[in-house]
Amino acid sequence: MKPQDGRRDQVWDFAQLTSARSATSARVDGVARLLHAVEEPGGAGTVQLLVGDAGMGRTTLLDSLAGHAGSRGSVVLRAQGSESERTLAFSTLHQLLRPVTDRIDLLPGRQGAALRSATGTDAGADTSSPRPDVMATGNAVLELLSDLAAQRPVLLLLDDAHLSDQVSLDTLAFAARRLGGEAVTLLMAAETGHALRGAARDAPVTVLEPLDDAEASRLLEGLPARPTARLSADILEQAAGNPLALTELSRAAALDAAGHQTSAGPLPLTDELARVFGAGAAGLPHVTRQALLRLAAMDPVDVAIIPAPTPPGTALDAWEPAARAGLIVRTDRRVRFRHPLVRSAIYQTAAPDDRRAAHQAVAELLHDEPDRQAWHLAASCTGQDAAISELLERSAEQARRRGGPAAAGKALHRAAELTPHAGHDVRLLVEAARSAVLTGDLAWVEHLARAVHTRTGDTSLMAAATVQVSRLTVLTARHTTAFARLMRAAGQFATEQPDSALNILADAAVARFYSGREAERHAIHDMLRSVPEHAGQDWLRAWVRIVCDPMHDRRADLRMLGARLAAERRTRPEQLTYLGIAAWLLDETPQAVDTFDLALDAVHAGTTLPNGLGGAAAWAYLERGRWDQAREVGARIITTAKAAGLDHAVACATAVDAMVLALRGDVLGARAQAARAIALVDPLESRSVFVYVRRALAAAASAEGDHETAYHQLRTAFTEDDGPLHYHASYAALADLAAAAARSGHRQEAAEIVETAAQDLGEGVSSRLRALLHRARGLLAEPESAEPHFRAALDDPFTEHWPFERSQASLDLAEWLRRRRRVAEARAPLAEALETFRRLGAEPWAERARTESRAAGVDLGTSTSEALADLSPQQQEIIRLAARGLTNREIGERLFISPRTVGSHLYRSFPRLGVTARSQLRAVVEGT
Repeated sequence: MKPQDGRRDQVWDFAQLTSARSATSARVDGVARLLHAVEEPGGAGTVQLLVGDAGMGRTTLLDSLAGHAGSRGSVVLRAQGSESERTLAFSTLHQLLRPVTDRIDLLPGRQGAALRSATGTDAGADTSSPRPDVMATGNAVLELLSDLAAQRPVLLLLDDAHLSDQVSLDTLAFAARRLGGEAVTLLMAAETGHALRGAARDAPVTVLEPLDDAEASRLLEGLPARPTARLSADILEQAAGNPLALTELSRAAALDAAGHQTSAGPLPLTDELARVFGAGAAGLPHVTRQALLRLAAMDPVDVAIIPAPTPPGTALDAWEPAARAGLIVRTDRRVRFRHPLVRSAIYQTAAPDDRRAAHQAVAELLHDEPDRQAWHLAASCTGQDAAISELLERSAEQARRRGGPAAAGKALHRAAELTPHAGHDVRLLVEAARSAVLTGDLAWVEHLARAVHTRTGDTSLMAAATVQVSRLTVLTARHTTAFARLMRAAGQFATEQPDSALNILADAAVARFYSGREAERHAIHDMLRSVPEHAGQDWLRAWVRIVCDPMHDRRADLRMLGARLAAERRTRPEQLTYLGIAAWLLDETPQAVDTFDLALDAVHAGTTLPNGLGGAAAWAYLERGRWDQAREVGARIITTAKAAGLDHAVACATAVDAMVLALRGDVLGARAQAARAIALVDPLESRSVFVYVRRALAAAASAEGDHETAYHQLRTAFTEDDGPLHYHASYAALADLAAAAARSGHRQEAAEIVETAAQDLGEGVSSRLRALLHRARGLLAEPESAEPHFRAALDDPFTEHWPFERSQASLDLAEWLRRRRRVAEARAPLAEALETFRRLGAEPWAERARTESRAAGVDLGTSTSEALADLSPQQQEIIRLAARGLTNREIGERLFISPRTVGSHLYRSFPRLGVTARSQLRAVVEGT
């Protein structure tokens, strides 16, 4: 059996593969070779052979090749070998030539008669007469194909050739050897391990290798029922790159809505996979089947610890029949399955009692590995068992310490099933949900929470389980949908469990931040009023208010939040993160960075998810001028979030990375990261990420001097009526919007946006936002009235905590002063700006400062060679190519960038190199 038609594009994206003909992977190279044979029939040899294991995609690839050939006008003739017709002479040839039987009558009499007899199309033939021989039929096939090829190219596709009758194969071999130079290609596909005679004997062979990790992951992501991140890891390991296995295992997992597996052993297979990969096991001796089952019950890590078990009283030769059947591979005294799915098939097709006995036997061998032994004992258990349940609890604790939340959750889930103590099972389920949250598997957490609600009426336990669901809901679901669910849950527990209600409201506040919807702010404030005051959670109430509405002075809330956490003897990383987020939202960036430093030092891999606003840490480091650390934190978040399948958290961190790259002048990298970020979210659902991405793209445009594009990118951060698209992210873009507007002719429109923002923000605005507003007003004001605003943007020394923004204001003031011919006054802010830009690596802005410094008569004291070395690697390459006389278009084609980008780099590089024309570049390059 082959993958269903609906899955073909997920296994073979033909456009993608054919565009990668220069790639080095064997899989792509082989497909490119077959494609060439299809496009140029006979040019690469008449016969091509395609081989691969079951499920590797042979039929799917043939389908794609047939469609491609047909679209080019070729005649496509197909046949498929069959076990049931393998002994019927010429059965495959009959299939192959059925579409062109009308052409047989055009053949000369003897040839036509031979072929009609061979293919069963001669209605008047004497059925008792002997079948025609291969030579006579081969000559007829040769003549027929040659006639067809004289008009249009011919592609013959023979699938499952190893199941075709030998007479057909010999006939095709006879014809193929004589078709050299004709526009005919015979492509035969067979399963690995089967010898083919005849036409395939000396044919070029393309082997379908397993998909690599990246290809397999892309296939999984494109499936209609995409598995959770936790299951994806198990599926990828078990499928071992087999496309059919990937799709079928995902389908099997989808049948279990929660996707939870609490027993030992491999993932369950569909019947189709069990049949394909378990073929050959039924006829083995009992002792061999028993040995195979014990091997299947072991996890791969078990096999590394102990040798494969051999049934008592038998020799190692008990494995020999399994090796002959192609089920196992033997290396020294170690035994392993040929493919992980063979293990799964052996395990699944065994009787339940036999599986339990196999696990019991493995458990006895694992006496020195109590954690692993507990799992096998649990798998061998038929009822409740307090001792095994306790063993699993201890195993879960070990898994937690090692950063294995999935293993911990599964162990606690199974422990809950085994414990005989009423009430304890529910507490174990709550703890299992707490661990399961860290896997990002929402369906699993919801399943555990439903089990809690079913087994108990204890509202505290029910609320605790619901809190775990809410933690993950905000990170995985659509934000508006998540918000509605969270508000219903908070309302359910507002009176009886106010602490849990506040925890759920905190997640709802995060959903509100993501979406930026104003109506959600009012809903949260209304719900807060319905939750009774409770001193133990006053800090969380304050945090919810800050996240919902940071622009109206919440510093009292921040002080109370900080004091509450400081009073605790040992503040957990999660609570420190809460404090850091609140400080960042209120533009208390120094406090935010200090708090994030403490939190990140205390976090161990796999022990926490990125908080709903965990990207705040990366933004805080960026704003504070610690750009390398911003990228490191972002990479950390991306790694954790990807492992848990949390696309939105990945998008947030990727947007920060795009901004850092843009500020450093890597515009190509910035745009690539911005594209990745926006592709992971719905811009209508996540206004925060949308605004972050637009700010990064605007910075990239500004770095190239394209202020018109920068303005239009930033304009999208505000609504048509000049309000902020996002109540927090948009305001930080005000000064950059004004700078782009001042350089692109959009002063009036930008001024209206700035004044609307100033009115909305009121008097309680932070020092940072006050400075940004002053800078924006200075840039948009008439020249004679701009200076007070520029000065005001720099008056507050607290703005030094945002070094890049402060240096932008310094550079604006210096440019204004120089244009007023107050050159001496301009030099100090210029020096300050240039030093900061250099330190940060903000090369495009540093170049602007250098240009302005030279215009102000400042001797920067840089030699030409030093200046060239100070350029980015891409800029250096552009200079060298331009020095050789290449045009901007020619340079762009070599470096895969636009001519416009080349021109922008040259425009910025000329002043730094002290040249004014391209003709001077040769001397610069040769002088280095």
